[in-house]
Amino acid sequence: MATPEKRRAHWRANLRLLACLLCVWAFVSFGCSIFFVEQLDRIQIGGFKLGFWMAQQGSIYTFVLLIAYYAWRMNHLDRQHDVHEN
Repeated sequence: MATPEKRRAHWRANLRLLACLLCVWAFVSFGCSIFFVEQLDRIQIGGFKLGFWMAQQGSIYTFVLLIAYYAWRMNHLDRQHDVHEN
């Protein structure tokens, strides 16, 4: 059984991880798709401008990768702080 201190440390680590992943999400969804679209449109991938590709496909791929990374990292944090399921 995890102690209250371990649970608080686990929660802080979880919040730090969420904050970092939300920053990546915000950069990809707003930065690449809205704010830096003119700069990214100078690059082409498969005949499409990178700004358009990031808005349509790249952001979706990034979100799926963020979800997979979060699940992997939380499993590690759960074991590290002894709050994992048996």
